Amino acid sequence: MSEALLEYALFFAKTVTLAAAVLFVAAALVNLKRRARESEGMKVTNLNRRLRQAADGLRHALLPKPERKKLAKERKREAKAEKERRRPRVFVLDFRGDIRASATASLREAVNAVLAVAEEGDEVLLRLENAGGLVHEHGLAASQLVRIRERGIPLTAAVDKVAASGGYLMACVADRILAAPFAIIGSIGVLAQVPNFRRLLDEHGITVEQVKAGRFKRTVSMFGEVTDEDRDKLREELEEVHTLFRQMVVRYRPQLDMERVATGEYWYGSRALELGLVDEVGTSDDWLLQAVERADAWKVEWHGHKRFMDKLAAAMEEGGIAALLRRGA
Repeated sequence: MSEALLEYALFFAKTVTLAAAVLFVAAALVNLKRRARESEGMKVTNLNRRLRQAADGLRHALLPKPERKKLAKERKREAKAEKERRRPRVFVLDFRGDIRASATASLREAVNAVLAVAEEGDEVLLRLENAGGLVHEHGLAASQLVRIRERGIPLTAAVDKVAASGGYLMACVADRILAAPFAIIGSIGVLAQVPNFRRLLDEHGITVEQVKAGRFKRTVSMFGEVTDEDRDKLREELEEVHTLFRQMVVRYRPQLDMERVATGEYWYGSRALELGLVDEVGTSDDWLLQAVERADAWKVEWHGHKRFMDKLAAAMEEGGIAALLRRGA
C-alpha cells in the first residue's frame, strides 16, 4: 500500500512540475509579447542634451564645487532660452543594414515622421552602416531616402564603417556623403552565387525532377541541370541590374567616372574621396558635434516588433560580415 502511495506521490509531483513549467513558459511568452507591444512606436531623443550631459559629467568631476554650482545655473538659463528660441533642426536617422535590409520598415516610419514636421532650414543626417544584400530590398530603402531629397530637405549620409553595394545605392542618394578614413565604400556591382549539387546527386543515384512552364522560369538552380543558355540568361539579368544600379548612381552623382568606379571594387574612405564617391572624410561624431553648435539635433527612430527568427538571422548575417571585415583588416 505504501509503495502504491509513493508511486502516486511521485506521479503527482511530476504532473505538478510539468504544469508549473508550462504555465511559466506561457506567462513568459505573454510577457514578452506585451513588452514588444509596449516598445513599439516612435522614439525621439534630444542629442544636444545628451552630448551636453556627457560633457558636463566630466566637467563636474574636474571642476571645484563653486564652479560646478555656477555651471548648473548656466545650464538652467540655457534650458530656459532653448524653449524660447527656434533654431534649425537636424533629424538623425540610423540604418544598420543586413542582407534583407530589414531595417527598411523602421526607416520608412521615421521618414514619414520627419516629412510631416520638417520646415525650411531643417536637414537630415543618415548614419549608414550597410554592406549590401538583396537588390529589391535595398532599392526600396534607397527610395525612402529619395523621398527626403525630393522634398528639398538637405540629406547627409555619414558612413563610419561600410556602405557597399546596396549600401552605396542608399548613400549615393544623399546631397553629401561623409566617410571615415577606413570606411569601406563602393562595390558598384551585382553578384549571384548558387551552389549546384547535380553531379553529387547523380553519383548517388538521386534524380531531381524540375518541371517549368516558361523558357526562363528557372535558369541556374541548386539541383537542376545548368545549361550554357541558363548561364547566359542569368548573366544577362545581372547585367541589366548592374545597368540600373549605374543609372541610379549617375543620377545623383553625375561627376563620377562610372567606367572607373562601377567595377564591383570597393575603396577605403580616403581613396573614395579621390574618386569622388564621397565628399568629405570624417566621422559622424565630428559632424554632429559641429551641427549642435548651430542646430537642435533630434534622433528619430521607430521601434517595431521583430520575430525571434528575424533577430537570429540578422545576428548571423552581422556575425558573418564582421568576420569578413576582420579578415580584411
